[in-house]
Amino acid sequence: MSECFGTFFLVFAGTGAIIANDIFGSLGHVGISMAFGLVVMAMIYAFGDSSGAHLNPAVSLSFFALKRLSAKNTFFYIVFQCIGAITASLTLKVVFPSSELLGTTLPGVSLAGTFLYEFIMTYFLMMVILSVATGAKEKGMMAGVAIGGTVALEALFGGPVTGASMNPARSLAPALVSGTFSHLWIYIVATTLGALAAVPSCKILHVKGCCDSISK
Repeated sequence: MSECFGTFFLVFAGTGAIIANDIFGSLGHVGISMAFGLVVMAMIYAFGDSSGAHLNPAVSLSFFALKRLSAKNTFFYIVFQCIGAITASLTLKVVFPSSELLGTTLPGVSLAGTFLYEFIMTYFLMMVILSVATGAKEKGMMAGVAIGGTVALEALFGGPVTGASMNPARSLAPALVSGTFSHLWIYIVATTLGALAAVPSCKILHVKGCCDSISK
């Protein structure tokens, strides 16, 4: 339920900021980027001790690859992350019925460029997460700041290029509710592969034992 609530608020606040800016023009690109970063930071402090505040299927799969999360828990994490995200988009559709895209992530460059951008951004996000996570949990005084700051940073430079998803659930929900599926596969495949690529890199680049498997 923590993953469900946390991912709900991530999509509600983040894509809600996009919709509000489209309608009212009150936030701008920097404001939208800060909304994503701040909500991730808040959710880590709210739910980091209970579920680890993954809020992202790609993150959960990476912790599973590290054997820090069981297959059963990984399945339920992803299911409830998607439920939370979809519920958020449905809520936003009720609040903003005139919004056609509901904050759907769409390529601003070529498909190959979008894939590469999302892969790289998710890779670096997962590297930061692995650097500050305790076991399979994102928690601690600086975890929220580090991870939320990374999300905000990547949204700042990646938002105009690809929409800066870095999260399959964040892209799936508005695409599903709005019926915009044309490029959804990129945001699911590239982000998942990017996060998984961080797992062996963590073991190579960090001190010995930092990225060892921890039974959860």
